[in-house]
Amino acid sequence: MVTEIKENRMPVSCPGFQDYDILFESGFDKLAKSCRALSEQERKVCIITDTNVEKLYGTAVKEALEKEFKEVYFIAFPAGESNKNLETVQKLYTFLIEHKLGRKDLLVALGGGVVGDVTGFTAATYQRGLDFVQVPTTLLSQVDSSIGGKTGVDFTGYKNMVGAFYMPKLVYMNTDVLKTLPAREFACGMAEVLKEALIKDGSFYGWLINSLYEIDDQEPETMKILLYNCCRIKKQVVENDPKEAGERALLNFGHTIGHAIEKAKDFELLHGECVALGCVAAAFISYQRQMLTFDEYYEIRDMFVPFNLPITVRDIDPENILALTKSDKKVEGSKIKFVLLKKIGKGVIDTSVTDEEILAGIKEIYVSEDDLRE
Repeated sequence: MVTEIKENRMPVSCPGFQDYDILFESGFDKLAKSCRALSEQERKVCIITDTNVEKLYGTAVKEALEKEFKEVYFIAFPAGESNKNLETVQKLYTFLIEHKLGRKDLLVALGGGVVGDVTGFTAATYQRGLDFVQVPTTLLSQVDSSIGGKTGVDFTGYKNMVGAFYMPKLVYMNTDVLKTLPAREFACGMAEVLKEALIKDGSFYGWLINSLYEIDDQEPETMKILLYNCCRIKKQVVENDPKEAGERALLNFGHTIGHAIEKAKDFELLHGECVALGCVAAAFISYQRQMLTFDEYYEIRDMFVPFNLPITVRDIDPENILALTKSDKKVEGSKIKFVLLKKIGKGVIDTSVTDEEILAGIKEIYVSEDDLRE
């Protein structure tokens, strides 16, 4: 069911964790007061961002926060997935120590998924925990990674291998920032949007397909409905299962094979592009198991294309991709918690998917040199 926006606030309440709000705003005008309202204490604030976002919003956000806070610090690390590591976290620890930030102070994650994950992990571990606020600036981070408290970094190339569940105090969505998002980054966000609809809401998936042109034009009201419904889905899942003991694993649809491709390609492809490829492969396995019809599988596969996402990949070794899935953190013992589709809008977790099935899914999206010559 597609939910219309009734108010700009969406509360999130996860058992065992602090409650927080997702705010939907236009501009950064209300960010400072929203952060101030989190605590009556005077506190220092440190904005953490990357070098790409710094150029776009660094000055505006710092100046906005300085209207409510006496001490606002700013640090930017080099942009890109390759900097989502413990070395970057160490540099952030050093900066916080040198500027004498303590447990009562506040971190602000200004950026996409990498910035949010790194800042959240820093907040979770620095002096055993201090508050942080998510200010996501990409579609992918707004619809997915900023919500739910998953924080962490990659370790020697393995995705999100070191991390913690640590909830933000606030998620502040400035819907205007999507206007400055490069087309490729916007498309990556759509991979997560389609993923959420495919596993949880067939009506929303249908709405996305029917709203293709409005989404491509980033029509403001359409984008607000899109963001609100993605956050609704993510909120429901993480509230039911904050630590991924069960249902939350559904959000990994497309990620097992996607993460393996991401590593094999040395992050040449962006995360959302790899997720799209993984979703196609997982949908193919679902079709092979007769969970999806032939028409449903091809609709899922082909509908990634108009959203500017890949459905085939070159220059990989399918056997290597299969081997890399074994190092995914979703492996329990020798079994992979694989996410399949029972139908459009209904994801299921399955631990019985065989190596042969996974390899067939990988080969479905792989285009070899022989294929190209034909």
